Parts: sequence; structure tokens; C-alpha cells
Amino acid sequence: MKVLIIEDNARVSSLLKRGLESQGYQIYISEDAEDALVLVEKITFDLVITDIMLPRMNGIELSKMIKQKYPDLPIIMLTALGTIDEKIEGFDAGADDYMVKPFEIRELYARIKAVLQRKSSTIQKDELSSLLEYQDLQVNRSTNRVFRDGKEIELTPKEFKLLVFLMSNSERVLSREEIAENVWGNHFDTGTNYIDVYIAYLRKKIDKDFEEKLIHTRPGMGFIFTHQL
Repeated sequence: MKVLIIEDNARVSSLLKRGLESQGYQIYISEDAEDALVLVEKITFDLVITDIMLPRMNGIELSKMIKQKYPDLPIIMLTALGTIDEKIEGFDAGADDYMVKPFEIRELYARIKAVLQRKSSTIQKDELSSLLEYQDLQVNRSTNRVFRDGKEIELTPKEFKLLVFLMSNSERVLSREEIAENVWGNHFDTGTNYIDVYIAYLRKKIDKDFEEKLIHTRPGMGFIFTHQL
């Protein structure tokens, strides 16, 4: 599998290259975001690992550009920026996982495997239809477009993934752990409040302007997507 590492610190990129090559990955290195975009255009990568603080363009903007053109290309952000707001910004930009430096190389191996397995599982499922519908809400998984009562609603990549999971499991109470595992991956820190934050984001966009609410909280249990209270 081909992995692109975008990192301007030569010591870190060398460490990553040696470690991942020992795991059987074919590694490409780029020191800045603009050169990385050229490589992504030329080579079919299985995974991108990027820092955020990069020359000429930061990793947030880079990830947005990659996901816009290659939405199925997994991205792991590996950065010294570790506040909750910074992590949320990374996920909103399309990151499939987020690790903070300094990092343990064995944990990175595990996260890479998890991200690639999720990608493979998604492809193998070969969904029968790209369209999800519930009441007056429609989601097109091919175009990543969302409509409610004919009005288009813009979502970030992570909000979209969360909504698809909720709709795919409508009428069933979902725990935070179950949401974390399926939307963020097995290595998500359930001690954070990311899920509640993103549920709040979705409610503002999906429910705020409509009398009938679809996303509900069951205290002590989790969340449920339903039109019935």
C-alpha cells in the first residue's frame, strides 16, 4: 500500500519512513502541502499522513482540498496541535483520525490499520443504494448532499458521516461508544465531549428550522434518530 507522508521535519519524516517501511508500506515523502497536491494528482495513494503546520499551505486547507477531489482517500493528521478546538477543526477538514505529537509509533501502526480496514469494509459493503431517506430528510451518499423538505443543508465531512450513521440506525438508541467506534474509529477518546459537540452541530443544521425534530437524546443511554418522541 502506498502512503504519502507530508512533514517538513526531516527527523520525523525519516522516523516515519523507516517504521512504516518495516510494516510493508511503500512510502512517499513531501515537505510541503503544494508539492503534496502534485503527488496526489500523479499517484494513487491508499493513505495520507499529514502535519498541520506546513510551509506554503497548512494541513487543514490541504486536507479540505484532497477530500473535495478524493473523498475516499483516508487522512491521518499527525501534529503537535492538540486542543479540542484544533482536533475538531482537523476532523471538520476531513481527517479520518488525529494523533498528537509526541506519539508512540506502535499506536500509529494500529491507527493506520484501523483506518485502512474501515475503508476496505466500506468498499466491500457495496451499498445497494446511495440514497437514504427518512421523513422529509434525504441524504445522497454519492454526492454528499443533504436535503430536508427540499432545502439543501451543508455539512462538514464528519457531520455527514455522523448523520449517515444515525439515519442507518434510525429508531435505535445509540450509545456514545457505538457512535465513536463507527464514526471516529476504535481509537477515539470517549472521555472527550466530541460526540455531544457534533450532535449539537447536527441539531442546529438538521432540526433547528423544522417543527418536527429527528435527533433526540435519551439521558443515560445515548442518542436516537426518530420522528417519534
